Amino acid sequence: MPARTDNEIFIAAPLDLTWAMTNDVANWPNLFSEYASVEILHQEGDTVRFRLTMHPDEDGKVWSWVSERTADPKTRTVKAHRVETGPFEYMNIRWTYQEVDGGTRMRWIQEFAMKPDAPVDDAWMADNINRNSRIQMALIRDKVEARARERDASTHH
Repeated sequence: MPARTDNEIFIAAPLDLTWAMTNDVANWPNLFSEYASVEILHQEGDTVRFRLTMHPDEDGKVWSWVSERTADPKTRTVKAHRVETGPFEYMNIRWTYQEVDGGTRMRWIQEFAMKPDAPVDDAWMADNINRNSRIQMALIRDKVEARARERDASTHH
């Protein structure tokens, strides 16, 4: 059985704005607190391959890996996976966006398995992903909602 995490958040902002901000991969270091940098390696249509580098962890180690994600604007879904899997056998992520009353519901479903020689097991990583997803989703929500308020203020003046 692969490990699976499923997290979602309500964002009081229009779907188009939420979609645009969260799919602007080049801007992720400004959207997420955990990423120090992103390097776009290849982009073709709605598919982007990129290297993410995190801020150093508490031991001073810097984690970095290559991922690829394909956004489908019609279905408002994104499928992503790690190309360089590191300690994971595989890591697949599905983002879904749903227009709901008063805003957008954004959901991240991650399916993965750790390699047998990884320093942590699936359960530890699932707990870590769940804890971190809630933190990052709240930051993203706050930034998207702030942008929506700015946009509303500038159109009503």
